[in-house]
Amino acid sequence: MYGLRKMLIQEKEYLSDIIAKVKGAERCYPEGKLRISNDKGNVRFYHCKGGDRFGIYIPKSNERLPRELAQKTYDRAVIEKAEGRLKQIERMLQNYEDNEIEQIYLSYHEERKSLIIPVEWTEEQQIKQWLEKSYEGKEFQEGTAVILTERGERVRSKSEKILADYFYGKGIPYLYEKPLFLNGYGIVYPDFTFYSKKLRKEIYWEHEGLMDNQDYARAAIKKINSYQMNGIFPGERLILTYETTQDIIDSKLIRTLTGRYLLED
Repeated sequence: MYGLRKMLIQEKEYLSDIIAKVKGAERCYPEGKLRISNDKGNVRFYHCKGGDRFGIYIPKSNERLPRELAQKTYDRAVIEKAEGRLKQIERMLQNYEDNEIEQIYLSYHEERKSLIIPVEWTEEQQIKQWLEKSYEGKEFQEGTAVILTERGERVRSKSEKILADYFYGKGIPYLYEKPLFLNGYGIVYPDFTFYSKKLRKEIYWEHEGLMDNQDYARAAIKKINSYQMNGIFPGERLILTYETTQDIIDSKLIRTLTGRYLLED
């Protein structure tokens, strides 16, 4: 399962933080434990020490003691559970890699590989096949400016050229304006389509460059809503950037979004 190792590492960090937080509280726990009795709606607290199962009644005026005893039981249970899970994760991480199945195929000699149909294609093979699939992009209207990327393809704006050149420079495979059908909307042409190794699905980058134009903004919002109605959500499989005549695309934001969604850790 791709991405599982990363999830395990994240869970390990989460559990480590939990343990540190609970232990770092440095609470001074009282001796013993809390027993709670509920007799016809009358709740009573008892302080049990040693082998005493019933304990000494805690008067209602002593609000602090039952809280401390309850917190003590809770904190210790949390630490015990977190430490147990942490040991399990650490053992699993010692000998687990996301691409173990893929590595079996990759470890063979090229002649042997040619005789085998792998249970799943390698990432490189999948991306190669994905890139080689032909498609018809959106046509350019006559008279529009010809803007070419470093890869030699034509795009519709200088901002799209900036994005395309950045992806190309980083070695990030992409498809420009590959058609995508959205139920309830029809065909859209995402500015850039990528193949996510993490998700094993396509993800999309839409750059909305004229958001101070009312008609353009209205159409952009309708399109983005249609993405979401089709289960493609911003921050998951949809990356969005915006511009107006006063606010141009930020190169720092491009780097941040690319690092978060498109580059391997």
